[in-house]
Amino acid sequence: MSKRAIILAGGKGTRLYPYTWVLPKPLMPIGEMPILEVIIKQLVDNGFDHITLAVNHMAEIIKAFFGDGTKWGIKIDYSLEDKPLSTMAPLKLIKDLPDNFLIMNGDVLTDLDFSNLYNYHTHKKNIFTISSYLRSQLNDYGVLEVGEDRRLFGFREKPTTHFEVSMGVYMASKEIFDVIPANTFYGFDHLMLDLIKRNSPASVKVHKGYWLDIGRPDDYHIALEKFEKERTVFLRD
Repeated sequence: MSKRAIILAGGKGTRLYPYTWVLPKPLMPIGEMPILEVIIKQLVDNGFDHITLAVNHMAEIIKAFFGDGTKWGIKIDYSLEDKPLSTMAPLKLIKDLPDNFLIMNGDVLTDLDFSNLYNYHTHKKNIFTISSYLRSQLNDYGVLEVGEDRRLFGFREKPTTHFEVSMGVYMASKEIFDVIPANTFYGFDHLMLDLIKRNSPASVKVHKGYWLDIGRPDDYHIALEKFEKERTVFLRD
């Protein structure tokens, strides 16, 4: 069975300025290769045979680097937005999608088992499956707990907050196209809220391995160090 992936690679990467003044974010290097090449190699290792890159900003540079995918033994083609459409609307430009397909951001460093996520989604017959990650955030300030009468009833000194976040990796059924409007700015948040309104909410599968979005300079440098020290966690070769 053919396994298809859509990689969202059209953003401007403004959080990574000044790095992304010259390079599109998916071509930011991790070790000796771009982060997007790491992702493509991972998808090949997980049995995917067709990748569509949804491109916009600096599209020609991305197309020149990856070509038709022959170098990696996979078919690569492109979907070009003529205007920014956010994360979900660009999917509607792709006319030959299978019943179920992977969607992911092109700036994610993770050891996620993509095949496992694919199989989980199809077995459960979900309309949409989010791969999530548990993060902890240290608050730099003491937190005041104040009642309606404006009197303090509690205090926490620099507490750590735990929360579950989207990894920017999803599985989707073609049923989502009944919800996504055509040629309109429409993102992940819009789709999630609309699915909830339709009483068809997304399923969430937590990933307990490694994940980092390289969209901020601090996280990008963490990812560089992690990949250099533990390359075999992410790539087989």
